[in-house]
Amino acid sequence: MTRKLFFTVVACIAFSIGAFDLVLPGILIEHVKYALPSETANVMARTGGILLVAFGILNFLVRNDEDSPTLRSVFIANIFLQICIVPIDPIAYLNGTYKTLGSFIPNTIIHVLLVCGFAFYLSKMKKTYLKLRA
Repeated sequence: MTRKLFFTVVACIAFSIGAFDLVLPGILIEHVKYALPSETANVMARTGGILLVAFGILNFLVRNDEDSPTLRSVFIANIFLQICIVPIDPIAYLNGTYKTLGSFIPNTIIHVLLVCGFAFYLSKMKKTYLKLRA
């Protein structure tokens, strides 16, 4: 898979899931996560939805970019986002907030695969852009 295709697929996934979370948070919470619905949960789902839409747009806009310090930053931000998201759903399941394995396992797999994908393409960047600057 090319980097451009990877970014395009990631953008489509993030945008579509984010839009779903934004527009139909109750369905996400009650019928996908099998959690108790509430207005607070709806607000948080919408907040997460906006975040995903924004990352989807960002990833779509950089899909054709050449290696650069800015693209390196986009990779690092995506890796950070995915790593931080990975434990949230399993912890919710362990705490009893989510009732089924299906409420978190598919998402967890996707996040781990995305970390691997972003790390892979980051490692393929020209070495001059991989150095950290202070």
